[in-house]
Amino acid sequence: MMLDSETKAVELPEDHGTELRLWLRLLTCTTLIEGEVRSRLRERFDVTLPRFDLMAQLDKAPDGMTLSDLSKRMMVSNGNVTGLVERLVESGHLDRRTSDTDRRVQFIRLTKLGRAEFRKMAAEHETWIADIFGDLSHKDIRELMRLLAKTKASAQRSAKARTP
Repeated sequence: MMLDSETKAVELPEDHGTELRLWLRLLTCTTLIEGEVRSRLRERFDVTLPRFDLMAQLDKAPDGMTLSDLSKRMMVSNGNVTGLVERLVESGHLDRRTSDTDRRVQFIRLTKLGRAEFRKMAAEHETWIADIFGDLSHKDIRELMRLLAKTKASAQRSAKARTP
């Protein structure tokens, strides 16, 4: 049986500080959830998580957005987005047009087909997430959200303090 990083840290707790064990627990949870979502998207819709994420961003922008804005929202390079866009244009899920004012700028948006298929995926995705967190009560979720917000603020403060 392969052990994850968190399990290894728990076996030898004297070797790891509390904060490190917390980091490993967060990482393990994220990895488990993301892996499950990836599997379900692939099995049910034959789509990758990056394609789903790209379509989710475009679903929020009915008029579309530029490749550059899309890559910023997804926090990936323009090159990563370009490859995804190419495949989704070829499959009929996206429409691409060049800006009238700047030929270097391309606008991307979901087609009717793309929007309809994404919304089916998004509805099932929401059900999957509810299932994954099904053992948590509403009170547990509220408390976890509060603690994660505090964690996020601490991480942002630390990053800001480190930046000159």
